[in-house]
Amino acid sequence: MTAYEYLSQAYMLDQLIQSKLLQIEKLKALANSTSGFVRPDRPVVKRTRSTDTMAETVMKIMEAEKELDEEIDAMVDKKLEIARTISMVQDLAWQLVLEKRYLNFETWERIAAEMYISSRTALRMHEKALEAVQEILDREVSGHDPELPS
Repeated sequence: MTAYEYLSQAYMLDQLIQSKLLQIEKLKALANSTSGFVRPDRPVVKRTRSTDTMAETVMKIMEAEKELDEEIDAMVDKKLEIARTISMVQDLAWQLVLEKRYLNFETWERIAAEMYISSRTALRMHEKALEAVQEILDREVSGHDPELPS
């Protein structure tokens, strides 16, 4: 996997996390609607479903919520891994470019403006930063750190 592909995962992870959080919200709303909670602004309606079936439904919803929470945790861990990899880049300006682009999802124009550089300079810095990340990824795959004696 290239450095670009590796770092680009952060955006998709962010989108997936947001989607899972929305699913959890909907499941909670569903659980509240099936729990038999009586609201004062709504008339009481006689229900024909058994309470056992309702309890089973609520339990299934709770299990689905738990699974979604576990998936979110795994995705957050992956995003943290990407952030740790970025923090291993030695040049702080390169780190900043990578964080703004891959963790904050900022445009090149905004990155350049915030760093008081041209867009062209931001892109050159990005290219160098990607090379640095690729070296980090290659070291992790090979299990060899050239900084340490063999």
